[in-house]
Amino acid sequence: MREEDVVSMKALLSLLVVSLIAAPGFAAATAPAPRGGTLIIADGVDATAGDAALFTDSPTAERFEHLCESLFGLTDDGKVQPELATSWAFSADGKRLTVNLRSGVKFHDGTPFNADAVKFNLERILDPATRSFWRGVISPITQVVVLNPSTVVLLFSAPFAPVLANLTHSGLCMQSPTAIQTRGADYARSPVGTGPYRVKEWVRGDRFVLARFDDYWGEKGTLDEIVWRVIPDDGARVAAVEAGTVHVAKRVPPLEVDRLRGNRALRVTVVASLRTIYIGFNVTKAPFNNKKVRQALNYAINKEAIVKALLGGAARVSDAPITPGVVGYSPIMTYPYDLDRARQLLREAGFPTGLSAVFHHPTARYIRDAEIAAAVQGLLRRVGVNLELRTAEFATYVDLLGKPVNENTVQMYMLGWGTVTGDADYGLYSLFHSSNWAPSPNRSFYKNPQVDSLLERARAALDPAERDRLYRQAMEIIMDDAPWLFLHSESQVTAFRADLQNIRMTPAERIVAGYAWFRR
Repeated sequence: MREEDVVSMKALLSLLVVSLIAAPGFAAATAPAPRGGTLIIADGVDATAGDAALFTDSPTAERFEHLCESLFGLTDDGKVQPELATSWAFSADGKRLTVNLRSGVKFHDGTPFNADAVKFNLERILDPATRSFWRGVISPITQVVVLNPSTVVLLFSAPFAPVLANLTHSGLCMQSPTAIQTRGADYARSPVGTGPYRVKEWVRGDRFVLARFDDYWGEKGTLDEIVWRVIPDDGARVAAVEAGTVHVAKRVPPLEVDRLRGNRALRVTVVASLRTIYIGFNVTKAPFNNKKVRQALNYAINKEAIVKALLGGAARVSDAPITPGVVGYSPIMTYPYDLDRARQLLREAGFPTGLSAVFHHPTARYIRDAEIAAAVQGLLRRVGVNLELRTAEFATYVDLLGKPVNENTVQMYMLGWGTVTGDADYGLYSLFHSSNWAPSPNRSFYKNPQVDSLLERARAALDPAERDRLYRQAMEIIMDDAPWLFLHSESQVTAFRADLQNIRMTPAERIVAGYAWFRR
């Protein structure tokens, strides 16, 4: 594995560049580039929703980041800077944020972007009736005030330290109020943003097509079209990029890297990720309402063997609920592989002969997810835990996991979470605060009043050292409570055609293609 292709964990934030960067929305080529052409990206799964307020997953976010822009973005070194905003200022008490907006920006439907549009979008996210996945990301906002067409004020219930980082999220991008209000349920078939590309076509389960938006306020995109093709089978995606029928293959099996690097028509990158892969437990229902059962399953899994045998070493065993490179991360602990300890805990929990459960997992969403699920099934059988594996098409899968607690029958599930804002609030408050039970991101229905308090205090703490201390305390409790079976943070292995220039995969698991071009 060549050094230049492996992104160190210490460089994660500096590589969170392009999908979230400020004007012109994407990293443009430094020299004039040939324009035109259609770029085809092979992905394992389709987008799940056509509305930024309602999607829940990274593949959809990747599409949206080419068509829809947020108020803020991240620079090369992980600092917040304006995107659709131009400047901002906090009040002395930290409870008021004034944001000045970019002028002359149009949505793809020709309507203007302005302060009223910001108010509409943020209030729609905050409205419980919307059931937005991202409501908790900005829940301290109590009021959105329009001062004039180019100035908006956000009022908070308390100082909100991660607000700027959180507002970089693609789920909070600005969509056309007119399109949402006039199209109703049809809006999600063709979302409308301000980005350099607009939706041309979405054939569910097959392709998602964007076309260049020539009235874009910034530098125009270089490509005529960007197409995401859905190819669930790993081998078929690899074969397609080798044959040249697609230009990019995502989630290449790590064991294929050395072979593919022998093909001069390709280049392969391995990028350390902000994504944590985990198996969640529904902690409100037996048998996983018993902490000893959850801990036992953590001891029963040989995580190092999974990383080595199935992922070719292109992953890192989790030692916290978030990954290195995220502001607020601290190494906490790992559950060692200890079958005797697992059996002892199961006996103490009242399951001396083991137990049975249903384990839901995705297929083709994460690197070798189905194989990892089967490995977990086999390893747990050694301690008398018998799992029935179930999978589904990804949009159906996330809908199932997102059902509220009184409707949710899922016992165990596999998911990943990328802390794409670079701040621990997004990776911890979203997933472990009790206000964020499904359909929000806390699909384990985890609730610990002490963790809630620590995460709330960390949101309001303006001293970085104090925030780090509070997050460490919260993570120590979470790791002990074990609402998850903590697996690993995966690396993103991507194959590109060698003639494709100015395109990359980021640690946020995003292909950024708006200013790509083909060498001729």
